[in-house]
Amino acid sequence: MKFTVLLYGNEQEEAQLSQDEWQAVIEQHNVFSTANGDAISAGEALERSTGARTLRDTGGGLVVSDGPYAETKEQLGGFYVIEAPDLDSAVEMVRGLPLGPQGAIEVRPVMEL
Repeated sequence: MKFTVLLYGNEQEEAQLSQDEWQAVIEQHNVFSTANGDAISAGEALERSTGARTLRDTGGGLVVSDGPYAETKEQLGGFYVIEAPDLDSAVEMVRGLPLGPQGAIEVRPVMEL
């Protein structure tokens, strides 16, 4: 089965991390990637949400707004696409990923069409 692993964090708090702290986070991702390389089909870190645009259908056409509209401090910061036998196995696989300040990891099955 294929799963998306969505990595959320507080961008304002992450911006306060020192270079050494960021390097430690990157190293944890490198360890995860090395340990699970055969199961990972994609993965990327994302730029800050302030550089994003959101398109919404208002019924009268598309409206484009700056950034994501979310009533939360957490923003999507990166993702992986992984293969695992089932959801429990996928959750076990990603346990070693770093959680930033107020971070969360969402593991969601990809719909097979």
